[in-house]
Amino acid sequence: QVQLVESGGGLVQAGGSLRLSCAASGRTFSSYAMGWFRQAPGKEREFIAAISWNGINTYYPDSVKGRITISRDNAKNTVYLQMNSLKPEDTAAYYCAARLMGATHRWEEYDYWGQGTQVTVSS
Repeated sequence: QVQLVESGGGLVQAGGSLRLSCAASGRTFSSYAMGWFRQAPGKEREFIAAISWNGINTYYPDSVKGRITISRDNAKNTVYLQMNSLKPEDTAAYYCAARLMGATHRWEEYDYWGQGTQVTVSS
């Protein structure tokens, strides 16, 4: 069992930056691939980034590539999402997720989810 808690969301102006954190419980965090997703009201859940268990491999959709960086610190049981050059369309609830198998962009293949943290980007 893995419990995930996101933090770091908030209100930011367009062009600004935020770093989200996702703290995981349990001693097996390093066994899990981690992903970040977001969901805006009335929209489908969207893949943002994923990272392999050892942090070597990262994955991004073209829509955010170059603006978003995922990283992890297995010693701290934490995964991060650095977001730069934020746009109003980045406004959404952001969720981290854990998967015992390899990283994937498919949200339905993740085993554990956090409660989410809200990011609002003003124009």
